[in-house]
Amino acid sequence: MSEAPVEPLSAPAEYPPLRHAPHGPARLLVLASRIGTFALVELQKLRHDRTELVTRAVQPALWMLIFGTTFSRLRSIPTGSLPYLDFLAPGIIAQSALFIAIFYGIQIIWDRDAGILNKLMVTPTPRSALIAGKCFAAGVRSVAQVLIIVVLSLVMGVHMTLNPLKLLGAVVAVMLGASFFACLSMTIAGLVGQRDRLMGIGQAITMPLFFASNALYPLDLMPGWLRVISHVNPLSYEVEMLRGLLVGAGYRLWLDLGVLVLAAIVGTVCASSLLGRLTR
Repeated sequence: MSEAPVEPLSAPAEYPPLRHAPHGPARLLVLASRIGTFALVELQKLRHDRTELVTRAVQPALWMLIFGTTFSRLRSIPTGSLPYLDFLAPGIIAQSALFIAIFYGIQIIWDRDAGILNKLMVTPTPRSALIAGKCFAAGVRSVAQVLIIVVLSLVMGVHMTLNPLKLLGAVVAVMLGASFFACLSMTIAGLVGQRDRLMGIGQAITMPLFFASNALYPLDLMPGWLRVISHVNPLSYEVEMLRGLLVGAGYRLWLDLGVLVLAAIVGTVCASSLLGRLTR
């Protein structure tokens, strides 16, 4: 009985060399690329409903048209040599960005419910890149809506600067403020995990954040306890920076900018640390 021929052992399979994670500047470039990708995905959602920016601008526009013109005629709020409409316009610009960003956590809950967030969480992309991408998108949306309020302010006679550098600084202030409040919304989303609860909390804190700032009246008119809250409210520093850049009021550039940058960083860290709760 002849033995079956023994086939020679095949050569071991060759696998592609392992790719090491980038380090140093290359790592930062990869992180920036992923943040930009996430931001682009968020901004493309506007293609499905381009009227969103206009509809969300209705309420801030009404504040300018009704509240602004009424109190400007009453002269009941002393703003020094600055006309009240000039004083109010930067506050309404900040309010417009706030109204967009404070409900941004709802989108991340929608991503969770659609199964998108679970897929993103298993990728090697850092959670902070996902949060930062959404914050950048919130900032760009806010700037796009703010343009409507700026045009309305100019039509109403607000003496607003057209200096390109100051306008660029105002864009930076709006984007940083929107980033913090978007992070605040996503942090709350990580804590409550449900759209209904998040919408209720967002509605409950939006107006207190707005009224506990210098958007409508100077800090000197506030009672002591409200002034303390205003000093820890990032919206106050955003409004002060916008007011100084756009209408020439007094402001503390580096303090305002530093507070907004710090608030955005802390907000990103908090939102990133709680993002995993949404996938459990």
